[in-house]
Amino acid sequence: MATDQSHNGGASDDETDVDVLVEQGQELVDAILRRRPLTEIKALIAAGAPVWFQDDEGTSPLHAAAYVENEELVRFLIDEGAVWNAVDNLHNTAGDVALSLNTENCYMMIRDAGIRSELLLRLLSKNAPEANSPLSLILKATDTTPAGSTDAFLDTKLEYTKDENGQDICLVKVSDNEEVGVMMGWERGIMQETVHKLCSDHPGLQSGLKILNVGFGLGIIDTLFQNLPTKPSLHVIIEPHPDVLKHIRDQGWYDKEGVQILEGKWQDFVESEELLSVGGFDVIYTDTFSEDYADLHKFFGHVPDLLEGPDSRFGFFNGLGATNATFYDVYRHVSDLHLADVGIDVEWSDVDVFEGDVDRWGKTREYFAMRTYRLPIGKMKLF
Repeated sequence: MATDQSHNGGASDDETDVDVLVEQGQELVDAILRRRPLTEIKALIAAGAPVWFQDDEGTSPLHAAAYVENEELVRFLIDEGAVWNAVDNLHNTAGDVALSLNTENCYMMIRDAGIRSELLLRLLSKNAPEANSPLSLILKATDTTPAGSTDAFLDTKLEYTKDENGQDICLVKVSDNEEVGVMMGWERGIMQETVHKLCSDHPGLQSGLKILNVGFGLGIIDTLFQNLPTKPSLHVIIEPHPDVLKHIRDQGWYDKEGVQILEGKWQDFVESEELLSVGGFDVIYTDTFSEDYADLHKFFGHVPDLLEGPDSRFGFFNGLGATNATFYDVYRHVSDLHLADVGIDVEWSDVDVFEGDVDRWGKTREYFAMRTYRLPIGKMKLF
């Protein structure tokens, strides 16, 4: 009986501690929103007010500092460990708040804190198991569904169909009540501009480019590659999913001249004789499903060995963190820095993905909420 009382007493103490933290956190948010002096804010934090607190609306101290446009306070809170990527009930980060108020310096401080954090986490998790990679937390939580697990994706049946607007779409069922687009017709404009940037001014275009594409999807970008003024002299497609491979075969890709289909994951071939014997590709593009940034970052490390030379180009589908403007900006800079680390300079251009009838996208656009797609084209650095 005494043990139970002791246990209950401990639970009561824990509840009291939580209540105190909530009270202190709310006091801190309120004080910031009331524009209290910085000395008072510092005193509240020194007394134990948690900088990670979020109220019932999801407002954190960093959100509050962004709302009152206080650069000094934003910097102080970041130094104190405020969570740069916390989202409120409207799915906005403090960076998004600063962006909406056109407070550039506040936004840059929050965004740069995110970049530093993600670079550090990537470094710390370099030798950790992939599933535990902290860097993936912003893009997706640990996910064993086909949307977040390559093994689950490869074991799940895909459906090639058309949506209610007549667009081609490839769907995967991630739960009893939810289907996710593996690739959707609305991405065609992005792919057209990507191929233009990758190929149109390539000095080897007229003699036929050697192209490597990782991930077939609907075949949009591969069809565009095949429709270049001069067909590729070699067009290698890496694809692991059995339903996609069946679709590729049904569409006659195995019989196309100069096309080589490698059945498996890119990890199976990236150091293989099939690829290395080519002597380098003129163009490499990757757009995989169910892989996170940790996987893409590993692919970056192999790109220099697969490119033919300084005229070669590399591109990837840039959907990283694209549900949120701050996340999208952070991951653009993180990927840019990681590619620079392996000797690849990236030029970024914008594609307006809101052109035309927005309603035609339906739910397939939920994972990409940005108005503007940031298109990356990488080339080997010249030293």
